[in-house]
Amino acid sequence: MDISVIVPLFNEAESLPELQAWIKRVMDANGFTYEIIFVNDGSTDESWQVIQQLASTNPEVKGICFRRNYGKSPALYCGFERAEGDVVITMDADLQDSPDEIPELRRMIVEDGYDLVSGYKQKRYDPLSKTIPTKLFNATARAVSGIKNLHDFNCGLKAYRKDVIKNIEVYGEMHRYIPYLAKNAGFDKIGEKVVHHQARKYGKTKFGLDRFVNGYLDLMTLWFLSKFGQKPMHVFGLWGTLMFIIGFIAVVVVGANKLYALANGIPARLVTDSPYFYIALTMMILGTQLFVAGFLGDLISRNSEQRNSYQIREEI
Repeated sequence: MDISVIVPLFNEAESLPELQAWIKRVMDANGFTYEIIFVNDGSTDESWQVIQQLASTNPEVKGICFRRNYGKSPALYCGFERAEGDVVITMDADLQDSPDEIPELRRMIVEDGYDLVSGYKQKRYDPLSKTIPTKLFNATARAVSGIKNLHDFNCGLKAYRKDVIKNIEVYGEMHRYIPYLAKNAGFDKIGEKVVHHQARKYGKTKFGLDRFVNGYLDLMTLWFLSKFGQKPMHVFGLWGTLMFIIGFIAVVVVGANKLYALANGIPARLVTDSPYFYIALTMMILGTQLFVAGFLGDLISRNSEQRNSYQIREEI
């Protein structure tokens, strides 16, 4: 099969027939063999009934229906598991992503050799309250991930080589960072294509401003896991040891000053009256806790089933 199109959706009943017809028109015009996987993320409207109707008359249409709303990442994960096409396309169901982009996205994967191609909505039909935070978010994602050539990490329109989606795990709200996940898995040939962005035709957006806060937290989590996920002792143990040593030296200095004063008959206040004593003690306690946290993290990592899960490109 040439292409799998995965469409996660939530309450998009009105747009689904038009989207399916548009995808079919593009595929037939280019002679592609394909499948469309609609993932209904717990919609409360008639979305699932529409998908069932489309599947009954179009054998290339497949559907997955969640019992409740889990989010976009779980929807993509289930779609990735079931995709059979050599090239996998993801797009949103709100008709803001154009299926006319599919042939060129596929060409960049098949002929240009990209592992992943992300869409870039250079001209957007969104309000400033959405576009400005998006620009800041993407700038941070580029700096942290090291993928400098992507302008829009969160664009729903992407193309993947089949190997990519079978070797990454999308969970939580990590769908925003699939290029980063792919890079960490060894798929570093990542490209970008300027795509047409259309104004929403039906319904309303399902995402609020809280996604930017959650996005930054997820980015920090992903960065930490990529750097220290299998070696937590390297960060917790290092900082814990440094804090303990600094605290211990500070305690020694405070104690030495007290002994010097006593030896020379100089009046000196109690050690416990000095704020430096408590600061030093706190640093020693925190240092010990960090070291123990790193040690426990290392024990957990060593017993994980994924401690030796490395990506092999090919083998002879």
